[in-house]
Amino acid sequence: MSPRPRLGVVAAAVVALAAVVIPSASAREASSATKVPKTAVLDGVRLQQTKLRLDHGDPQLDRSLGDLTTRADNWLDQGPWTVVDKPKPAPGGDVHDYLSQAPYWWPSQPRTADNPWGCPYVQRDGQRNPEVDTGTDRQDVERVFDSTYDLSLAWYYTGKKQYAEKAAQVLRTWFLAPGTRMNPNLDHGQFIPCKYDGRAIGIIDFSQSYTSVLDAIAILDTGAPGWSKGDRTAMRAWNTDFRDWLVDSAFGKEEGAAKNNHGTFYDMQLAALAYATGDQDLARRTILGARTLRIDPQIAADGSQPQELARTRSWHYSTFDLVAYTRLAAIGRHVGVNLWSYEGPDGQSLFKAVDYLLPAATGAEPWTHPELEFHRFAASDVVHAAADAGDRAARAALPKLEAPPGGDLWALRPAAEQLDSIAG
Repeated sequence: MSPRPRLGVVAAAVVALAAVVIPSASAREASSATKVPKTAVLDGVRLQQTKLRLDHGDPQLDRSLGDLTTRADNWLDQGPWTVVDKPKPAPGGDVHDYLSQAPYWWPSQPRTADNPWGCPYVQRDGQRNPEVDTGTDRQDVERVFDSTYDLSLAWYYTGKKQYAEKAAQVLRTWFLAPGTRMNPNLDHGQFIPCKYDGRAIGIIDFSQSYTSVLDAIAILDTGAPGWSKGDRTAMRAWNTDFRDWLVDSAFGKEEGAAKNNHGTFYDMQLAALAYATGDQDLARRTILGARTLRIDPQIAADGSQPQELARTRSWHYSTFDLVAYTRLAAIGRHVGVNLWSYEGPDGQSLFKAVDYLLPAATGAEPWTHPELEFHRFAASDVVHAAADAGDRAARAALPKLEAPPGGDLWALRPAAEQLDSIAG
C-alpha cells in the first residue's frame, strides 16, 4: 500500500483556505454566531468552516449550495408525516408502531378471498416488490430522514428560518407529539405476509439513514428557530430509548450478529446513537470491535467484499456496505478511533475496499460482477470519503467520478450516503 497522508490534512486545508480571506466586521460577527454542531457522522468543525467560506462568498460552493437549497425548498410544502396514518396498524394493533414490508419477497399464488395476500411469499433477491410502498411506513420514514437532513443543513448555511422550522415540525410530528409519535422500536420492520410479523433484518430500515437525523438534530441544537430546549430533551430521551432497544431486544442482538452489511450498519447506527446520547464508551467499543468483527471477515485481501459480490445487485451492495464503514469511521474521529488506519491479518482495509471500486467508479473498466441496474455515481461519496482520509488513488479519481442526480453535495455534507437508494 502506498504511503498516505495523515488524517486531518484535508480538514486543515479547508481551515487554511478559509483563513486567507479577511472578513469584514459584519461577516466576522455573523460567523462568530455560528456554533459548531456536535454531529455524530459529519465533522462539526468542518461544517463551521464551510459556513465561513459561504459567508465570504466562496464561488466554489455556490453551485452546491444552490443544489442543497433546491432540495430543501422542495420539502417546504411536503409533510409532516406520521406512523399513525397507515391504513392498518402493525401486527399487535398499536398504531404508533413502525411497519415495513420485506422488499424482495413476492406472492407466489393468485390473490383470492381465502388467500388475500397470495401466500406463500417467495424471495427474489434484488427485485423490489412495489406493494411494499403501500400500506406501510417505509417511504414516509425515508422522507423524514431526507427532509430533516436537507432542511437543517440549508438552515445552517443560509440562516433562513423556514428551513429550521420545517425540520422541527417534521421531527416533532414523527417522534415526539403524543398523538402522532413513533414508538422507539422496530418490532415490525420488514414483515413478510403470512410468515413473520417482523424481522431483525428490518432494523436496516433505520440504520441506513437514521444517522442523518441524528446529525440534523445536532445542527438544529445550535440554536435553530422553532426547535426548543424541550424538543432537544424529548428527542434525546427518544434516542436513548431507541439505543437501549437496539442493545437489549432480541431483534437488536440478532441484527448485531449479522455477518454482512446488516452487521456493519447496525454498528454504525449504534455507535452514532451512543455518541449522540452521551455514551462515548459504548460508541468507542462498537467501533473498535468492528475491526475484527466486520472488516476482517467481510473484506478480502484484494479489497473485494465477497458476500456483497454474491448478490444480484453486487455494485449497489458493495458501495452500500462502504457507506456504513465510512460513516462508522467518521464517528470514530469523535472517540479517538482511526478505523481507516486499520489493516487486518491479510491486509484488509477500508482503503483497499474503496480502491477495488475505483476502475468501475471512474469508468475506466466495466463492473464484471452481477448487477441488475448499474449506476456509476453510487460510489462517488465513498470515494470522496477515502480521498479525505488520505487515499491518493481515491483523490486522483475524484475528477473522473460521475455526479449523482441532484448534484454533488459532498462539500456541504461530507459524509457518505447511498446515492442509488433502492428503498423506493
